[in-house]
Amino acid sequence: MANPPKAFPVSWDQFHRDCKALAWRLAGPGKDKVEWSAIVAITRGGLVPAAIIARELGIRTIETVCIASYHEYKDQGELDVIKGIDSKMIEADGGKGVLVIDDLTDTGATARKVREMLPNAHIATVYAKPKGCEMADTFITEVSQDTWIYFPWDMEMGYVEPISGLKDG
Repeated sequence: MANPPKAFPVSWDQFHRDCKALAWRLAGPGKDKVEWSAIVAITRGGLVPAAIIARELGIRTIETVCIASYHEYKDQGELDVIKGIDSKMIEADGGKGVLVIDDLTDTGATARKVREMLPNAHIATVYAKPKGCEMADTFITEVSQDTWIYFPWDMEMGYVEPISGLKDG
């Protein structure tokens, strides 16, 4: 029997701190600072970090690209582009000066699809797995490929089994 995936639950507080850390990194030091013209949020996971980063960096132009890759919250399958990028301004110069934001790059397939649309954009994710790291220009935390990240919008309060699988009591 295969080992179950490792669990990495992320609280709202932790996610907010990680998004702010990503914003700090994207703000860049001195001469390397980029003037970002817009954000493209990859939905749905990129919506919350895009809002936080837009606030922190003072970016008002936000577009979405809607790509479904996870089905039933467990299996990553075929990519389905539900809504493309609608703004000609964002697509100008291949997305130069545009930040593409997502919560996670897992295999890199979604980021690769967006890179085809905006080859000069900067792709930033809060979390990255080894197979997806090369597709993110900037990320905050790397987790192992066999880790399942439980984002705060996917969780409710309740009992969680210990890592050992043994019940307390």
